[in-house]
Amino acid sequence: MGQSAKVLSILIPAWNEAATIAELLRRVLSVDLSHLNVAIEVVLCDDGSSDATATIARRMQASHPALVVVEHGRNQGKGAAVRTALDHARGELVLIQDADLEYGVEEYGELVAAALNGAQVVYGSRFLRRRYPTGMQLANYLGNRLLTWLANTLFSLHITDEATCLKLFNTRLLRSLGLRCRGFEFCPEVNARLGLLAVPIVEVPVEYRARSKAQGKKVSWRDALQAVWVMGSAYAGSRLRQPLPLPDVAGSASRAEPANGLGLQ
Repeated sequence: MGQSAKVLSILIPAWNEAATIAELLRRVLSVDLSHLNVAIEVVLCDDGSSDATATIARRMQASHPALVVVEHGRNQGKGAAVRTALDHARGELVLIQDADLEYGVEEYGELVAAALNGAQVVYGSRFLRRRYPTGMQLANYLGNRLLTWLANTLFSLHITDEATCLKLFNTRLLRSLGLRCRGFEFCPEVNARLGLLAVPIVEVPVEYRARSKAQGKKVSWRDALQAVWVMGSAYAGSRLRQPLPLPDVAGSASRAEPANGLGLQ
C-alpha cells in the first residue's frame, strides 16, 4: 500500500463472548482492503467479561500487532465499550463490529468503498438483500421496523435498518457527536444526532444470521423501549434549540470537541 493509505479502525465491544471471540477476531484480522489502499486495525474493548473473552483476545494480541485490546474493570454496556474503543482508534474511518458471528466481514470492502467515494456515514443494512433476515425472531423484526420508521419520521432519515451493528463513520465526525450512550442506546443516539445535523447516511446490503437467546443474544424488548425514549427525547429537545451547522470533518482523525445543543444532554 502507498504512503497515503487510510486506516480503518474496527471497533469491537465485547462482553462474555468467549464462545465466538477467537473466530470473530480471526475473520476480522484476515480482512484485506489493500485493493482500496486501506489498512486495518482492530480495537477490542472487553466490557468487564466474567468469562475468558479478555484472556483469549490478549492471547491473540500477542501475535497480531494490528489488534489492540482494552478492558473495563466492570460491565458498563455496549455504548460505553464503543466509546472507549473509539478513544483508542487511530484510523480516519471507524467501523462498529459486534463480537458475535451474526454479521460477516465480507462486505467491509463495500462499506469502505462508499466512504472513499465521499460518504461520511455508511450502514450495512440487513433488509436490502432480503426482506426478512435469516433467523431473526418476529419480535426483533417488528422492533427493527418500528425503530427504523421512528428514526426516519422524527429525523428525516432515509434508512432501512436503524439498529444494524455494521456502522461505518468518518472518525472525526463520530467523535464530534459527543455521545453519552452506555448501553444499546448507541444506535438511536447516533441516528438522532446524525439526523439533527442532516448528515446523509448511505446504506449497502449485508448478510446476517441472527443468534438466539440461548446462543447469547443480549438485546431485549427493554432496549427497544429505551431506544424510543432516546429518540423521542432528542426530537423534543431539538424543538427548543436552533439547528447546528454540519461539523467540519475534514482533516485528521484527532479527537474533536463534542457538539452541543442536539437535544441529548
